[in-house]
Amino acid sequence: MNLPLLKQWFRELEPVGADPDGGVTRLAYSAEEDAMFEKVAGFASGLGFSVTEDCIGNMFISFPGETDRPCRVVGSHLDSVPQGGRYDGVVGVLAGLLVMEKIRRLGLSLPVKTAVFRAEESSLYGLATAGSGTVAGSICTDRLKDAKSLSGDSLYDAMIRKGHSPGTCGLDPMIDFTELHIEQGRVLWEAKEPLGIVTAIAAPTRLKVTIHGRQDHSGATPMNLRKDGLCAAAEIVLGVEEAGKAESLHATVATVGVAHVHPNALNVVPGMVELRIDIRGIIKESISRAVASVRNIIRETEGRRSIRCDVDIISAMDPVTLAPCVTDSLAAAAEESGIPFRRMPSGAGHDAMKIAAVAPAGMVFIPCREGISHNPAEEASLKDVALGADIILESMRIRSRP
Repeated sequence: MNLPLLKQWFRELEPVGADPDGGVTRLAYSAEEDAMFEKVAGFASGLGFSVTEDCIGNMFISFPGETDRPCRVVGSHLDSVPQGGRYDGVVGVLAGLLVMEKIRRLGLSLPVKTAVFRAEESSLYGLATAGSGTVAGSICTDRLKDAKSLSGDSLYDAMIRKGHSPGTCGLDPMIDFTELHIEQGRVLWEAKEPLGIVTAIAAPTRLKVTIHGRQDHSGATPMNLRKDGLCAAAEIVLGVEEAGKAESLHATVATVGVAHVHPNALNVVPGMVELRIDIRGIIKESISRAVASVRNIIRETEGRRSIRCDVDIISAMDPVTLAPCVTDSLAAAAEESGIPFRRMPSGAGHDAMKIAAVAPAGMVFIPCREGISHNPAEEASLKDVALGADIILESMRIRSRP
């Protein structure tokens, strides 16, 4: 692979949405995500490739004259979490461009496209993989309208403001799909292995819990007369941790990632608290047990503290098993190249899980330093990106053999 070109692309992307601490903020449908798309479109045009956009702003890069041809697709996303890392998603998009550049340079005959999906992260609107999921048919227009930021702005509104028309297009036929991504965990890093071949992707069930206590004066309200929403929330948070631990043998995890306290004042007993809970795993039954445990904890807290809790399901997805035809060819490519690898599940969600509903899909993981991700300290080796891109290309050649 063309490592110098990859390094050049990465340098040009680094300043977009850069934060003072070394991280980046490129939220879904923001000016920063737009700028990332424009730069990648420029890279593609500079190589002589064709660039098209669908009804919600997803971008597809093709060889000239092959825009409408069913292809093997490589891709990922360009948005980030707030103060996130520079590698998440980006390396998968650049891997697609590397594959196409090598195919053209060597004069190979392989139908390949690069897909660049919008809005993979759930940070802003509480809905993950929106770009891939919408065009793959798993996310409807009403769901886009329901997905709102804390300011009340919907994901649907954001798409319309950008001049897009959600609900009017789908994915063009593809032969298969492969996504390269940093692992976002420490398995490969600790094992000192350069490559992971993903067999399944964990699915998140996300809950919003609104705890209705009573807002009172913190000095004038005796302890035995309080209905403290934050104390109730604390019990629920610890209960979520225990629910995750109880299912840890099945690789299920449970996290409270958001807590909003109202009115959030030093001299006021908190009246209302909103929690957002993420429960995910690769075994559906284990996820269901963890969700049931959390609901029981919430009911017990309600009764014990005489408060009311409203529980809303933000999203619930099923775990995805990736296509053996893709994963086996990736393994064969690594074996033929003498590259050590391991088959492994993905604990994080990815665009590949949505594309898997409409086409055979696979994933390649590369290590990230100390497993750090969604963090300004996120770091991966561009040599590993190039290696992963090579394995993807070789796997395509294997799948194309008579």
